[in-house]
Amino acid sequence: MVKVDKTKCIGCGSCEAVCSEIFKIKDDEKAHVISSKNSKCLKEAIDICPVDAISK
Repeated sequence: MVKVDKTKCIGCGSCEAVCSEIFKIKDDEKAHVISSKNSKCLKEAIDICPVDAISK
């Protein structure tokens, strides 16, 4: 299961940029998981997050 730690997330949008099928930046300016499917881009999104807010 993919999780975003909202206390760490800075809303930079890098996860959504590389994996928009799983992540979306919403009105609270935080990343939200919109799908729990295992996509190839998930690992890249985890690796690219500058504050390590994404885990699975």
